[in-house]
Amino acid sequence: MNARRRTVLAAGAAGAAALATGCGSDGGDGGDTSAAPTASAGATDSASPGASGGVELARTEDIPVGGGTVFKERKVVVTQPEEGEFRAFSAVCTHASCLVSTVSDGTINCPCHGSKYSITDAAVEAGPAPRPLPAERISVSGGAIRLT
Repeated sequence: MNARRRTVLAAGAAGAAALATGCGSDGGDGGDTSAAPTASAGATDSASPGASGGVELARTEDIPVGGGTVFKERKVVVTQPEEGEFRAFSAVCTHASCLVSTVSDGTINCPCHGSKYSITDAAVEAGPAPRPLPAERISVSGGAIRLT
């Protein structure tokens, strides 16, 4: 093999290694939702910028107990697993990046390939989704649910 060909092959291998490193994982599975932010009615998220900071998504009475609502324009789903307990998650499915479309029977549902996520912690209840939906930060104050 001549020197020029070896140089080109070595440069290509180095580039491929750099690309693979850039696309690699941080070592986590991305699935830890045990610390998913929860907002209770009448409480505010102390990490939010001001008690009324953030974009208002809905009023608390608009989110059904035991269900939720998908806000497609914000790519967020807000659930109320138990009365007065509100949770928010990304509405982008972890399988093929489709937007989830409905919340029913205790699950957040993706129409593309049938993935289902728990309304409580966004854990995968039915695949092919590989991991839970990421949590989003919300605050609840004065009946308003805000994305912070």
